[in-house]
Amino acid sequence: MKKTLKLLSILLITIALLFSSIPSVPAAPDTSVSNVVNYSTDVIYQIVTDRFLDGNPNNNPTGDLYDPTHTSLKKYFGGDWQGIINKINDGYLTGMGITAIWISQPVENIYAVLPDSTFGGSTSYHGYWARDFKKTNPFFGSFTDFQNLIATAHAHNIKVIIDFAPNHTSPASETDPTYGENGRLYDNGVLLGGYTNDTNGYFHHYGGTNFSSYEDGIYRNLFDLADLDQQNNTIDSYLKAAIKLWLDMGIDGIRMDAVKHMAFGWQKNFMDSILSYRPVFTFGEWYLGTNEVDPNNTYFANESGMSLLDFRFAQKVRQVFRDNTDTMYGLDSMLQSTAADYNFINDMVTFIDNHDMDRFYTGGSTRPVEQALAFTLTSRGVPAIYYGTEQYMTGNGDPYNRAMMTSFDTTTTAYNVIKKLAPLRKSNPAIAYGTQKQRWINNDVYIYERQFGNNVALVAINRNLSTSYYITGLYTALPAGTYSDVLGGLLNGNNISVASDGSVTPFTLAPGEVAVWQYVSTTNPPLIGHVGPTMTKAGQTITIDGRGFGTTAGQVLFGTTPATIVSWEDTEVKVKVPALTPGKYNVTLKTASGVTSNSYNNINVLTGNQVCVRFVVNNASTVWGENVYLTGNVAELGSWDTSKAIGPMFNQVVYQYPTWYYDVSVPAGTTIEFKFIKKNGSTVTWEGGYNHVYTTPTSGTATVIVNWQN
Repeated sequence: MKKTLKLLSILLITIALLFSSIPSVPAAPDTSVSNVVNYSTDVIYQIVTDRFLDGNPNNNPTGDLYDPTHTSLKKYFGGDWQGIINKINDGYLTGMGITAIWISQPVENIYAVLPDSTFGGSTSYHGYWARDFKKTNPFFGSFTDFQNLIATAHAHNIKVIIDFAPNHTSPASETDPTYGENGRLYDNGVLLGGYTNDTNGYFHHYGGTNFSSYEDGIYRNLFDLADLDQQNNTIDSYLKAAIKLWLDMGIDGIRMDAVKHMAFGWQKNFMDSILSYRPVFTFGEWYLGTNEVDPNNTYFANESGMSLLDFRFAQKVRQVFRDNTDTMYGLDSMLQSTAADYNFINDMVTFIDNHDMDRFYTGGSTRPVEQALAFTLTSRGVPAIYYGTEQYMTGNGDPYNRAMMTSFDTTTTAYNVIKKLAPLRKSNPAIAYGTQKQRWINNDVYIYERQFGNNVALVAINRNLSTSYYITGLYTALPAGTYSDVLGGLLNGNNISVASDGSVTPFTLAPGEVAVWQYVSTTNPPLIGHVGPTMTKAGQTITIDGRGFGTTAGQVLFGTTPATIVSWEDTEVKVKVPALTPGKYNVTLKTASGVTSNSYNNINVLTGNQVCVRFVVNNASTVWGENVYLTGNVAELGSWDTSKAIGPMFNQVVYQYPTWYYDVSVPAGTTIEFKFIKKNGSTVTWEGGYNHVYTTPTSGTATVIVNWQN
């Protein structure tokens, strides 16, 4: 009997220890911070967690990982979630008008110190060298600390966005398993495998990318990082389970790292799993250089189900306000071209600097920083402020652009520019949702207007710090009257007078001046400003935000098909997506009194739950200028419409010409028909024979290989 009791005690202790390693998550995450799929009314504050504030010295690293002097810029400095909690509670973030924080990837990172002669060793302080996506980084805090961060943020109406990097684990070497932690991946403490002797195929082993092509960047390692093979069933299910763990914690958004370096098809199916589980605003990082426009980037933003960081916006703002290598005409041109290219322009996340770029401020006058912030906060998109920009932190390149937060001074002009302008995104729908129109321009001056229904904001910026301009011939949609500068003269702005015909009394725009004038209407026609998620399925709930919907339920249409109303308020309506033929739909709203809204376009209704399948075709020989594409009988394959075919397919890394391949998000558990085509400009050549027929798996990933039919 004693032996039995002893064994029972051991068993109970073992079970207790097992469950103690599994994070406790709330049954119903708190979503009281408002609509988690719409960030148009928010201002995001990006925090490199380790570099913000050390709120709990007890969780700091020891030994070579840690530098308490904050001088060795690739060591841990001690910043943690408690530090962020402290700056929420003391009003620093809320006082600035911040309504969302984007924090470093919270998962457990490697503990190794990598060789680096310049900085005495590189550590994982940035959070991008994951070892276990199901555990916390202990130097940031425990799961309890993380839940305290969520609870504190939500109590102050702040959303929490986590960085998430499913592209890779940590630096590794194919030939040296002792390098760092060799990319090893753990599943809640249990080793899955490392980069060397990767018999299970968890990683890509095609060498490092030279960035020569889109394909090369996806299937080869990004620098020396162990590149995860998301097409591996274990990795696919692991990453989907890991992100659900963090969703269960109550996060409100995800910033997806390195989306340019993962297969589009896998990411689309990954987004479907997120949106089916708990819809949150998700935006990816696809780096674009100065003046770079990439059609793959545009396609991703329009079709993947997630938004993107708007590098085209950031690079142009830096050219115009920071580097003086372009004029206000270039700025206006960027706004027009991005509005034409991106379907969901108000979901693009705008910024002026971040952890992968030189800091915006370079010394000297602070006015360019203040002007760039004012422009970002009053333009389309979701503005994101990099920590310390409001304190005029400097630093070119990694790691100099990631120094410890220098100050929490609430009196800087930049802090107060943000403080005055951030609230406009909630109080004036013209700022959150409005169309943007140039009203007066020269090389140095840009006066633009945002309008949404009867709501208007007019913004004037003179980037020239030594020359004033006399503004004549300015017209605006502002009603007749006198308007004071929202900034209260902080950046030298003054009042303006508007006549009944919309003409503005001529005035002088002082050197370096920024002024914001606005009108908020108490009555509005029904206007949709945002619909989300933009990728959905029949039966799922989408949220429609805007103005003038009324308090009595009307009707919402997908094309001509009515949706089931879940809730109806004057500024927000929730509906169930009706059963539809899969494809793109325009959403309109009709009030109870019969007034129809504008149309919100390109909402993508999927066939059903998605899985990622690799389609491979052998012996598809081409001539110069030809590429191979995939089409089929489901919307995800273009519904036999060659203009919507998937591709061009790849033929260099995983398979080589004349074999072509592509990873595609397709409906799960579905028998599909497909064929391959060759495109050369407008010329389309179909393969012969019968349609290929394939039944997709109900979950996980798969590969289907066929031969080109002549």
